[in-house]
Amino acid sequence: MIRSLARCLIIVASAFASLAWAQAWPVKPIRLVVNLPPGTSADLMARTVAPQLAIALGQPVVVENRPGAAGNIGVEMVAKSAPDGYTLLHSSGTSLTINPHLYKLNIDVAKDLEPIAPTMRTSIILVVRQDSPARNVAELIALARANPGKLNFGSAGAGSGMHIATELMLRQAKIQATHVPYKGSADAVVALLGGHLDFTFDPGVAVPHIKAGKLRLLAVARPTRSKFFPDTPTMAEAGSDVDVDSVFGFYARAGTPREIVTRLNREIVRIMQTAEVGATLNAIGAEVVTGSPEEFAARQRRDSERFGVIVREANIRAE
Repeated sequence: MIRSLARCLIIVASAFASLAWAQAWPVKPIRLVVNLPPGTSADLMARTVAPQLAIALGQPVVVENRPGAAGNIGVEMVAKSAPDGYTLLHSSGTSLTINPHLYKLNIDVAKDLEPIAPTMRTSIILVVRQDSPARNVAELIALARANPGKLNFGSAGAGSGMHIATELMLRQAKIQATHVPYKGSADAVVALLGGHLDFTFDPGVAVPHIKAGKLRLLAVARPTRSKFFPDTPTMAEAGSDVDVDSVFGFYARAGTPREIVTRLNREIVRIMQTAEVGATLNAIGAEVVTGSPEEFAARQRRDSERFGVIVREANIRAE
């Protein structure tokens, strides 16, 4: 009985110590890791949120870009950090829902990272050159069917959201096209403009060229129409059920005290409603997404399962 009472007292004391420590947090600067290069959507949003988060927490929030290995370097860095709330990650959803199915990682994303809060959603759009004979999705599919394997499509690399979206369309329409991977979506758009590609799914780089009349927008790969392109049909409306939007968000090392995760979620949700964030979202063609850590984690699980099936069935492999 005495030993049991002692164990209970230790547990209670530890709980109170943990709560007191969490309430004192933060007492030093916070490192915010972005697993993609400067200038990307993930980076721009992180740098928009960081100053306001610093004010709310009373400590500097320092953005640190750690790109490389398709975003895996930054993800692994945070997943191996101390679970103390002083190292956070802002990442695109695809780095965490697609990459584990493509690469041999040194971590288990589902077990080693704690979802904190979503920030935004970017939609992938299907584009062709303005001189393309395809004026809609049906005509593009008909063109590919008439020229099996002869049409080229680009992506930001094997297993990227652009690649996944195209494989979905090809499989559903039972057509073939040749995959040409690039180092990034910007390179794929340049290749499309230069006549080296026939079509591509794009996360937003193509928007200025669409507005300039150089590229033609055929559809958006999401369940509902985009507020940025209200007159453009979804892929489902066009007869091809392709939904590959990417939800970005904040993460911490698994095991981070719940009080810290809850506070971060509350502050990030508030910041995402501010005018500064709204201006950044409009500039990059993204939409705000908010929710609890549990809702964010559930979304990540669903996407990981869905994309994992596509990777396996299409036999997609990392270069």
